[in-house]
Amino acid sequence: MCGIVGYIGNKQTAPILFEGLRRLEYRGYDSAGIALLQNSRLVVRKKIGKVSQLEVSFGAEKENIALGTSVLGIGHTRWATHGTPSDINAHPHTDCNDEIALIHNGIIENYGAIRTKLEKEGHVFKSATDTEALVHLIEEMKKYSGDLETAVRLALRQVEGTYGIAVISSAEPDKIIAARKGSPLIIGVGDQENFLASDASAIVDHTRKVVYLEDGEIAVLSKNSIDTKTIDNKMTTKQVEQITFDLAQIEKGGFPHFMLKEIMEQPETLRNAMRGRVLREEGTVKLSGLSDVKSVLEHAQRIIIAACGTSWHAGLVGEYMLEHYGKIPVETEYASEFRYRNPIVKPGDVVFLISQSGETADTLAALREAKQKGAAVLGICNVVGSTIARESQGGVYIHAGPEIGVASTKAFTSQLVVLALITLMIARQRGLPEEEGRKICAQLLELPGKVETILQGAEEIEKVAEEFKDNSNFLYLGRGYNFPVALEGALKLKEISYIHAEGYPAAEMKHGPIALIDNNMPVVVIAPRDRTYEKIISNIEEVKARRGRVIAIVNERDSHIASLADYLIQVPKTVDVLSPVLTIIPLQLLAYYIAVKRGCNVDQPRNLAKSVTVE
Repeated sequence: MCGIVGYIGNKQTAPILFEGLRRLEYRGYDSAGIALLQNSRLVVRKKIGKVSQLEVSFGAEKENIALGTSVLGIGHTRWATHGTPSDINAHPHTDCNDEIALIHNGIIENYGAIRTKLEKEGHVFKSATDTEALVHLIEEMKKYSGDLETAVRLALRQVEGTYGIAVISSAEPDKIIAARKGSPLIIGVGDQENFLASDASAIVDHTRKVVYLEDGEIAVLSKNSIDTKTIDNKMTTKQVEQITFDLAQIEKGGFPHFMLKEIMEQPETLRNAMRGRVLREEGTVKLSGLSDVKSVLEHAQRIIIAACGTSWHAGLVGEYMLEHYGKIPVETEYASEFRYRNPIVKPGDVVFLISQSGETADTLAALREAKQKGAAVLGICNVVGSTIARESQGGVYIHAGPEIGVASTKAFTSQLVVLALITLMIARQRGLPEEEGRKICAQLLELPGKVETILQGAEEIEKVAEEFKDNSNFLYLGRGYNFPVALEGALKLKEISYIHAEGYPAAEMKHGPIALIDNNMPVVVIAPRDRTYEKIISNIEEVKARRGRVIAIVNERDSHIASLADYLIQVPKTVDVLSPVLTIIPLQLLAYYIAVKRGCNVDQPRNLAKSVTVE
């Protein structure tokens, strides 16, 4: 959600900014802009639409030759919150004198009061955004402070909300000021040059050395130095860390879309999630990130899982896993609702926070609420060094590698595997027999090969997509472990094809949704041969009795459902607890192929953002 990139050094800035903005496009945005310092003059160019449109417009200007010599600048991709997408509302925003330029991720909650006060003092606003109030406030503070850094600090002490900002000024052409609260920022460390970004993907081609800003910190970047302090002006010491992925991982690698590439990567990402963790002969797992809290987990009175979107669906599967094998009460919460209902959380509780990015604002807020109430907080994240990973007392990385497609695929299945590993560890602590643990370990290790088998049948799933690409509604049904899969399958279709789809527990169909079923309603039924198999056959019969068209996800050689379903998609058999890892793969492919055939922008679906860093 929104993207920030900045550069200061000796190289031409504009190409670096545009390259960084292109790397950030996957996050979701509606407009883009850059600000450069050229001959002590601030040059701002911004435009609704894609980065490529801004770049073409910029390159067509006669002054572009001169602009290319700039060695300092900032760039932004905006996802609208306050004010509709437009050229005027795009970032960067400037002050009254066009001396200061600012880009901002997040929301300034008290911008209305700030704007009203500043307008009375003579400030003239151009946009409808909350961000513009901040740049004018910095301008006002600079009247008293005399320098940009102090002005930024004084302004930030007056704002409420979240922010990741970058600020430059023509009056101080040798620095970039950056600050964060609730919205991620990293600094890339170079040789006589430094970089700024909201996401490591924007700068990985230039440096692997990074510094992570913490909430409440401000940084002053010059080409030869990085100084960090709190907004209360206390110096801080930062550790330089290494980016662990390379550029090839954020390229399409010959695939038409990142989403398809990431679906096809899942055999390897599942192996990465398990590598060095599964102790097959001992029937257990080793999770180093939880080693310091093993006793806490063993004696936990209750587990709470908080997450949003796809991660919440993974959490639901985790709830079923942990209650069945760990014999412990588990609640799965929407992180976006968690702290607003004054949840009963106390010492002895363990709260797992699941987030692909590790920066999801609602999930981070839930973490802090749980920590404040005395619970042990543990993270399940993909991005190394993310805020949730740093603020948790322990946790497990899913090791899925960069996920660029907005609709999560490989992160979801890796989350499921990590939740299974956590479940097995806790279950063995609480008395699960070693022999049963060995059986689960064996089935875990077979998952990558079974996923490969499913992916080899992608062409058959594409044929099903061709048949249903013009439908306006879908219903997804599942039971037990596969009810959350129904939710996730429906979400994938909604996200990228814009088809209305709903997921339900199959038994709940007769309590309302059955009224919708006719010969125009495709019903996707997840029906592996598990302990709910006979029951879900009855649900399929109910659909067929009302002329519904059934697409069934079944185990190989299932002849019973084959006689009932209109379309059959087969997946290998595994133990019930792991079946969601396999049954979701066809649903990912089905959503992908339908979206492609409808001409949708698969990797950047409308109105969505990859990393949701505002509440």
